[in-house]
Amino acid sequence: MPLSVLDLAPIVSGSDARAALRSSVELAKYTESLGYHRYWVAEHHNMPGIASSATSVLMSHIATATDRIRVGSGGIMLPNHAPLVIAEQFGMLEAFHPGRIDLGIGRAPGTDQRTALALRGAAGLSAEDFPQKLQELRSYFEPGEGRAVRAFPAEGFKVPVWLLGSSGFSAQLAGALGLPFSFAHHFSAQNTVPAVRLYREAFQPSEVLDEPYVMLGVSVLAADTDEHARYLAGPSALTFLSLRRGRPIPLPTPEEAAAYEYSDIDTMFVEERLSTTVLGSPETVRKGLEALLEETDADELMITTMVHGDEDRKRSYELVTSARG
Repeated sequence: MPLSVLDLAPIVSGSDARAALRSSVELAKYTESLGYHRYWVAEHHNMPGIASSATSVLMSHIATATDRIRVGSGGIMLPNHAPLVIAEQFGMLEAFHPGRIDLGIGRAPGTDQRTALALRGAAGLSAEDFPQKLQELRSYFEPGEGRAVRAFPAEGFKVPVWLLGSSGFSAQLAGALGLPFSFAHHFSAQNTVPAVRLYREAFQPSEVLDEPYVMLGVSVLAADTDEHARYLAGPSALTFLSLRRGRPIPLPTPEEAAAYEYSDIDTMFVEERLSTTVLGSPETVRKGLEALLEETDADELMITTMVHGDEDRKRSYELVTSARG
């Protein structure tokens, strides 16, 4: 069972984006040393707590700083970009780092609607034509003789394309195209089993895959004890609470999260959020991941861990590997 990493380059309370990006590069190097299979970074915009907006740029730094781990996007939000631009960027990444680049594609904006408009401009790129844009993107990696518009840095490179999703649309499309599928269990847990089922039912063998391949994005936080893991999980829960209210914030400290005055409704939201996170001691985490695998029969787990301190985050990824045994 391969284990991988999903990183949002969290900007923590009292710090800045520069420190967040440096921490991401260091975490990539550390998780590579632990044997993790992939390191993906996510595209989000206009978020004071997330520094991974220019995804391909961060990927380039991470791939340069590491040696073996696969580096990818989790994901590039295709409606925000012209397919030609993405093909050129990922073709160049593959040229610099052969056999180590993954292109994960999503159809959500990764931001609010006003910011999406600023990204897409007056031309109004849309998620409605996502299948067509995906086909265009993939075509730029094929030989382009006779084509009026070509992505020369991309032609001939076999960069693996993944579809990302949190509902059934991308699941069915990934299955129909015979592509690997990554589902966002970490923020859409209630849809995980139905979406994975849809993907497998829709799957058609392709030149990419003979059989379905499912990777789950999972929120995991491991610490030496269950109690300490829950304490470290407080900042992430408060961040999601603030996002739900339309007031995103940098990732607070555990002390700030513990001191926050939660209403009864807030507490219910936090408990619901924590219920979809696999958190606790290594033994508790092991049991939680085993239960998820039994329920979904996933082929790979991509772990995202949002904690305030760099050492606590590294420690969590280390404990997860020990929990696997």
